[in-house]
Amino acid sequence: MAKRLLWLDDARDPFDKEIDWVVFSPIGRNVDIAWVVSYKEFTEYIQTHGLPDGICFDHDLGDIVEKKSRSKGMSKKISRQLKQMEKTGYDCAKWLVSFCLDNNKQIPPYNIQSANPVGKENIDKLLKSFIKFRENED
Repeated sequence: MAKRLLWLDDARDPFDKEIDWVVFSPIGRNVDIAWVVSYKEFTEYIQTHGLPDGICFDHDLGDIVEKKSRSKGMSKKISRQLKQMEKTGYDCAKWLVSFCLDNNKQIPPYNIQSANPVGKENIDKLLKSFIKFRENED
C-alpha cells in the first residue's frame, strides 16, 4: 500500500507529467497524492482522513482569489484586500501544530515547495520548533 502525501498548492499540479513536482515529496515517489489548494481543503482533509504520511507545503495560496477577481473585473484594491484575507500555507502549518498538540500527534515528514523564501522559512521554523518542543517533552 502506497503512503499518503498531502500536497498543498494552488498552482503546482502534482500530477503534471511535464514537471516533476513529486521530487519535493518527503516520503518518496511511491505515494498516493491528495491535492488540496486552500486552508479549508487542507484542514478538512486532515479532519476527515487523519494525518497523512507526508505533507508538501506551498505558502502563497492567493492565486485563485487573484485570478477570480481579475476575471470578474474587481478593482485592484479589492483584489489586494481579498488576497490579504486568504489564508496561507503558514496558516495551514499553524493549524497543523494545534491539531497535533490537541491530538498528541507528531508532525508528519514535510517539505516546502514554495517560491516565497520568507514564507518558506516561516513554515519551516514553525514546524521545526514544534518538533523540537515535542522531542524535549520526552
